[in-house]
Amino acid sequence: MTDAIRADGLTKRYAATLAVDAISFTAPMGAIIGLLGGNGAGKTTTIAMLMGLLIPTAGTIHVLGHDMATDRFAALARMNFSSPYVALPARLSVAENLRVYGHLYGVRQIEKRIAELAAELDLNDLLDRPAGQLSAGQKTRVALAKSLINRPELLLLDEPTASLDPDTGDMVRTWLERYAAETGCTILLASHNMAEVERLCSHVLMMKQGKIVDRGSPADLLARYGRDDLEDVFLDIARNRREGTP
Repeated sequence: MTDAIRADGLTKRYAATLAVDAISFTAPMGAIIGLLGGNGAGKTTTIAMLMGLLIPTAGTIHVLGHDMATDRFAALARMNFSSPYVALPARLSVAENLRVYGHLYGVRQIEKRIAELAAELDLNDLLDRPAGQLSAGQKTRVALAKSLINRPELLLLDEPTASLDPDTGDMVRTWLERYAAETGCTILLASHNMAEVERLCSHVLMMKQGKIVDRGSPADLLARYGRDDLEDVFLDIARNRREGTP
């Protein structure tokens, strides 16, 4: 197996709305892939289909060698997801939330794993606090800890450093780089932080109106559009200043 994700002709339609329009892409094992696009481009719908939360209207998805149409539970045990916009049970403490997810994933020595993540993501002072009482930045770090509880081979991240101050955001990005290098984990990263994408990602998929309209390494995209940073490339695509080549 060379690809952690293989999507072919992936399509999702809601009545008259075509949210994802026959996209195809791969994520090689161990790669960090950026999934970029404006609001409504189809990123969240794509991630939801990769997780098996939405059934595609057409197309196929294979994750870690498993067909998500017929064998998704085998893949789900080996992957995880983080988004600061998905709330954890507010009345449970941080430790209780992590414990619940650890048991759902069958994590052995769960208390040891929680202690490891608390130390690495600076959560020790938050473990006994109800999740509903956390700040936005604290929730982001706890969501990331939840996504790492089972030591995933594939990590789907939606704005993983949203609401974090620059220092904490840099710490999280450094931690993700180290985790990917040490474990071989594949990461699919949806982000609006272009500097973050340039730093972390070896390959970028640019989405617009449900389609992948361009793709390549950050360096390739910068050269193709004649820009010095990825944010200007993003704006060129969003504002139709230049058409890329998928």
